[in-house]
Amino acid sequence: MTSPLPAAERARIAALLAPTGVLRAGINLSNFLLVSRRTPDGGPAGVSPDMARALADSLGLRLHYVPYPNPAQVADAAGKDEWDVALIGAEPQRAEVIAFTPAYAEIEATYLVPEKSTAQTVADVDAPGRRIAAADRTAFGLWLDRNLKAAEIHRVATMDDALAAFRTHDLDALAGLRARLIDDQKAVPGSRILDGRFMTVQQAIGVPRAKEGALAYLVDFVADARRTGLVQELIRRHKVQGLTAA
Repeated sequence: MTSPLPAAERARIAALLAPTGVLRAGINLSNFLLVSRRTPDGGPAGVSPDMARALADSLGLRLHYVPYPNPAQVADAAGKDEWDVALIGAEPQRAEVIAFTPAYAEIEATYLVPEKSTAQTVADVDAPGRRIAAADRTAFGLWLDRNLKAAEIHRVATMDDALAAFRTHDLDALAGLRARLIDDQKAVPGSRILDGRFMTVQQAIGVPRAKEGALAYLVDFVADARRTGLVQELIRRHKVQGLTAA
């Protein structure tokens, strides 16, 4: 992708985002739909890294990936000058320190319930006395924090920990990305993935609030990536199931 901006304006945006000439892209390694493999030297590869590459190319910048083990650590680094852009889910709690574009891709989140569960819909899970395992400070975990009315959230550090807690503590539901729950279901005989979704993770590009002056360019970049089919092409290229273009 190339930028339609005049050279002077493109240079201004590049200098604002990456004054060293190297765009530092914060990458969440925990989402296997977005970072689906590693390069021979151990770097991230997948839809999110390729979106960062396309952005850097559009501004004539070199690219450096700044990987983090989970999205919470990406968000925590927003005010520490560790990255210039980040590719994570856009959530209101994170928007306090990060300015987000509209989503370029979406991921369904739903529940896995045990065989004995009477829940038939995602709405049934939010009931008094029900306990839900969820990875803390993920996009879907933050959504549950804001929206659950009656059920209790059993928060743990990672999605692997959430599966372990769901099994060990006989919890009523496991919250997660549908594509991940398909694998988790194999570890819980008789369990069911509920139809529908309680939210969709809005995968976006964010900038620290200190660099919010570049947001308009990033918004246009994402719109162009969707319009030209770049997002769909990256999903096909990396053979990702469970991720859709926004």
